[in-house]
Amino acid sequence: MNASAFFENLLRERSEGHASGIYSVCSANPFVIEASMDHERDSGRPLLIEATSNQVNQYGGYTGMKPEDFAAFVRDIAARSGFDPENLMLGGDHLGPLVWKHMPEEEAMNRAEELVASFVSAGFTKIHLDTSMRLGGDPEDRALPDRVIASRGARLCAAAEGAASSSQLPVYVIGSEVPIPGGADEGALAPTEPSAFKASYEAFKSAFEQRGLSSALERIVAFVVQPGVEFGGDAIHDYDRSAAASLTAALSDVPRLVFEGHSADYQRPESLAMMVEDGIGILKVGPGLTFALREGLMALEHIERELARSRGFKPSNFADTLDYAMKSDDSNWINHYHGDEESKRLQRRYSLFDRARYYLPVPEVEDAVNTLIRNLESAEIGLPLLSQYLPRSFEKVRRGELEISPKALLKDCVRNALIPYSAACSPSKL
Repeated sequence: MNASAFFENLLRERSEGHASGIYSVCSANPFVIEASMDHERDSGRPLLIEATSNQVNQYGGYTGMKPEDFAAFVRDIAARSGFDPENLMLGGDHLGPLVWKHMPEEEAMNRAEELVASFVSAGFTKIHLDTSMRLGGDPEDRALPDRVIASRGARLCAAAEGAASSSQLPVYVIGSEVPIPGGADEGALAPTEPSAFKASYEAFKSAFEQRGLSSALERIVAFVVQPGVEFGGDAIHDYDRSAAASLTAALSDVPRLVFEGHSADYQRPESLAMMVEDGIGILKVGPGLTFALREGLMALEHIERELARSRGFKPSNFADTLDYAMKSDDSNWINHYHGDEESKRLQRRYSLFDRARYYLPVPEVEDAVNTLIRNLESAEIGLPLLSQYLPRSFEKVRRGELEISPKALLKDCVRNALIPYSAACSPSKL
């Protein structure tokens, strides 16, 4: 999909008073991606799938995929799912020196330039330039000045423009007050001050102009701010329209722009709708989707255990296998989960941070998931067990909208989590 044409239309619709938006699926999980495609296949709406710089980069990231690998991975799922590739948009999230922030500025920025160029060359057309983090050598006792963040962002934009095809120019998302990826334990959250947003935007505008990036400046479609939305391990900071009112009103002073809302996972449907109405036209969701997938896997494991003795198969032990993998390598959760051992056990399994998503590709965990699916494919789940453990799916089965198969049920769990995002955005068919 031509991202520039899509956002041109979206911004035009908003200028005409229509509360249009788009949600972004930030995940590398194949079940999540396939479920998202199933959800939007017949809608005619575009599907935006994004990879973060720690998931996917020129060195492989934690998924082992380079940008071209991720693009091929997503397009292969689209081909298998029957999803129209013309309705698929790929985005790069938090593209910048995040992964190398411990390095001196020049080394970190050189790698970030290579990162951004590799995403654009691989066909990613929505590019979030994130230079909001301190680098090695930056003062630690004060925030980075807007001019420094903007200058680094413009430098990365120049690298992106150099790698772009004239027939597929990317659109850009910028900003200086950028929530960290994956959620954060925060107290009361204050929305970005309107004056801070305007000052940051002007700094980016000036930096782009100084580098001769006037064409790219016109393709900036969104600005990342903190609208007062976040989630922690067991808490959700809901959108407060009144608290964010002065920030969202400031959008009227900046033409042809929406806000991009990060960490929009777990927001109430009415909150998401208000966010889009108020100008937060891009809603990011990721951990909330793999959280829903993990819920589905554990529900299916309960069903599997009930059927194991009568059907004569060996249970998958999915949950215990997942927990063993997380205990064997704590690098992806140790900085997020705290307390005594029992508290950590509960967090590993159920935390809203969903750090378990990093372990689903571990071979032993993948084997357990495949065993779970095979076991239940060979058994008749039956309506009573389905009602007990997956009541929302049970209702769809009763209406003839869903088949009783483990894969269909897992994807339905993800689709249920997506419903409020697609309902809030309701973009026109493009």
